[in-house]
Amino acid sequence: MQTEKITEKIVSWLKDYAQNAKMNGYVIGVSGGVDSAVVSTLCAMTGLKTLLIEMPIHQKEDQVNRAWEHIEDLKSKFSNIQAISLNLTPAFDELYRSFKADDQEYPEEKLAFANTRARLRMLTLYYFGQLNGLLVCGTGNKVEDFGIGFYTKYGDGGVDVSPIADLYKTEVYALAKSLNLVESIQNAIPTDGLWDVERTDEQQIGATYPELEKIQKEWGTKTEADYSGRDLEVYKIFSRMNKAAQHKMQPIPVCDIPEEWR
Repeated sequence: MQTEKITEKIVSWLKDYAQNAKMNGYVIGVSGGVDSAVVSTLCAMTGLKTLLIEMPIHQKEDQVNRAWEHIEDLKSKFSNIQAISLNLTPAFDELYRSFKADDQEYPEEKLAFANTRARLRMLTLYYFGQLNGLLVCGTGNKVEDFGIGFYTKYGDGGVDVSPIADLYKTEVYALAKSLNLVESIQNAIPTDGLWDVERTDEQQIGATYPELEKIQKEWGTKTEADYSGRDLEVYKIFSRMNKAAQHKMQPIPVCDIPEEWR
């Protein structure tokens, strides 16, 4: 993997896009994970204004600590970095009360409120983006965005640009190493940070990112009959999640009205 060329390409792409849009730079939500750390670093490298926002909602301490270790490391290297922390827990709790939620009685509400956390963060990013003339920069990778749809619609999927969406997760880790990100970020176990009790991505999905990447790279050229053992298990996971997530990946359906009816 030619990490230097990929880095230069993304940084140039980000800078050109913002300047052509006549925007001042980018705002990124920093979670303590490798994706947001890599993206925020690439945005910082453009030299444009880069606002990093850490948005805890009942967040685990290790995630918060990783996020700020990364933020402080970036601030020491780039003068165009600004960073703030906004505790969204009170806003989330008020929504929970307003909706009269009871996830003990209705387990499906747990997922709904996990997604609500991502949507609260999205509206926060757009608020500060609009105030400062900044584009919201997405942090989704290729497996999440175009493989299994492992993101929240109009949450972390609600962005203006997606600079690493053509990179597999393992490639994002390679960029993190090339960019010399802090060790805690490079060694972080992937998690979406949407649950009170931490659930890793692998626990939620049932497969690792390298396993999923193998299937995605062969998607469309191989069928279920071509797999066996663990590969077959992962193929079924990928296939099920990919089909269920098409509403996220495809354009919003529009009901076409015949011209002669107008």
